[in-house]
Amino acid sequence: MSVSTTSPQAQPKTTPYDLLGGADAVRRIVDRFYDIMDTAPEAAGIRAMHDADLSPMRQRLFEFLSAWLGGPRIYVVGPEQKCIMSTHRGYTIGEAERDAWMLCMRRALEDAGAPQDLRDMIDAALMRMADAFRSQ
Repeated sequence: MSVSTTSPQAQPKTTPYDLLGGADAVRRIVDRFYDIMDTAPEAAGIRAMHDADLSPMRQRLFEFLSAWLGGPRIYVVGPEQKCIMSTHRGYTIGEAERDAWMLCMRRALEDAGAPQDLRDMIDAALMRMADAFRSQ
């Protein structure tokens, strides 16, 4: 068995969270995501599912993505929910809603300057998750 003498600071960036640039980058992605959702005609349907004030959702998505991307586990599911899926059960989510959400996220990742290979990896995983949210 070998013992690593490499300090934690010298460890390579290996998680998508790290590769994106950490908390600041995830915050920029989330803010851009909701800015796009708030203005893009293609996202009007999913925008209508949200309250006028997007601040709470910006924070929730930031917390979720931070953990999901391999950063700090700051996302906590509320007591009335069992998982992230249950938070979306009350909404009708079909292909159009899934695709609008993905459009916003793809643009946000691109606008944030995420490298193409990292965007492709994140996109594939997000698409599987977004497809699982569909109720129709």
